[in-house]
Amino acid sequence: MKILKSQIRDVKIGNNVTIIEPSNLYECILEDNVFVGPFCEIQRDVKIGANTRIQSHTFICELVTIGKNCFIGHGVMFINDLFKEGKPANGDKSKWKETIIEDDVSIGSNATILPVRICSNVVIGAGSVVTKDITTPGIYAGNPAKFLRKIDD
Repeated sequence: MKILKSQIRDVKIGNNVTIIEPSNLYECILEDNVFVGPFCEIQRDVKIGANTRIQSHTFICELVTIGKNCFIGHGVMFINDLFKEGKPANGDKSKWKETIIEDDVSIGSNATILPVRICSNVVIGAGSVVTKDITTPGIYAGNPAKFLRKIDD
């Protein structure tokens, strides 16, 4: 039997960062004032921008970049493997795709984010599934997520 414990290993941490344990973070970058809630996993080569909050039970896989001033709700899942061949890529990173979340993006609890680019100033509703790039600021929700309206000024 092999048991691996959650850990925080080889993380580049900015100033005033808070990480609530248990969480599993390794080989990632957390810029200044980032908050990571409990029961999160943030994998290698992920970058989290300054002043971003990651709530509990969130999974952020390799090839994800999250900008500054973002909010990632509870239980948000990021995906890098689209199972294009009808099965997992089994660690073949050449089959994985990246996700870019720009600045000032809020993602509601239990959303699923496939490999996409989300522009700045976007709100993703709770439980939404983002399957395509979002290039226009506004509020999006549903499965698949669709534009609902502009953000009120």
